[in-house]
Amino acid sequence: MKILCLDDEPLALKMLTIAVEKAKPEAQVHAFLKQRELLEEAEKDGCDVAFLDIHMRGMNGVEVAKRLKEINPKMNIIFVTGFSEYKGDAMDMKASGYIMKPVTKEEVARELDDLRFPILPKKNAKLRIQCFGNFDVFTPAGEHVRFERSKSKEVFAYLVHRHGSSCTTREIFAAIFEDEPYDKKLQNLLQTYIYAMIKSLKAVGAEEAVIRSYNALAVNPDVLDCDYYRFQELDAGAVNAYQCEYMSQYSWAEFMFTDY
Repeated sequence: MKILCLDDEPLALKMLTIAVEKAKPEAQVHAFLKQRELLEEAEKDGCDVAFLDIHMRGMNGVEVAKRLKEINPKMNIIFVTGFSEYKGDAMDMKASGYIMKPVTKEEVARELDDLRFPILPKKNAKLRIQCFGNFDVFTPAGEHVRFERSKSKEVFAYLVHRHGSSCTTREIFAAIFEDEPYDKKLQNLLQTYIYAMIKSLKAVGAEEAVIRSYNALAVNPDVLDCDYYRFQELDAGAVNAYQCEYMSQYSWAEFMFTDY
């Protein structure tokens, strides 16, 4: 979960940020004193939740919220203020929540547990998959999964791309070797890549991420936390994270999202 915090008073911002970090220690929390910088971050990399002070010099929190909703209509907005008279304006924005200052960890946790647009991390995920930009694979703890061969990683990328559909070895061959002839030598080489891929996944306890059947392979989407899959489900964070690049290192992936 990515959370942005905004307040133009440094001490108030520090108190808000500490409360958010204590309430959600696993989240990425970014603090901003300036409205423009927060909006630039949301435009560039998206976010799931924004905590906004309402009463600020220049653009107030309600105006910032309107801009954020233009960036992502499903962004969760939680207003923070010391002035109760702003509550009506905040609720008109269909905000996720409203907190009176001074902010406490308990109040933040209560609001994050009752978001208007819930963020649902996959608690059973064996791997976290990044498809936007370059393809990469991480353990739930954030460590890179090491593939001994780059082509083994590409085989896994292709299976992720197929989103659980069963792929024959011939289909995988066509993606990996492109216009090369489907001869015995390269078929054996592909089997070597597949074996190395399974070995790499097994090393991090994620062998169940790939389902094997006779002459075919598929990923198990139920154990993957994947930005591409979240994008297809219109997850707010994933939609904003997409910057027109998808598995950039693989030529077979270059025609994805051409209609977006």
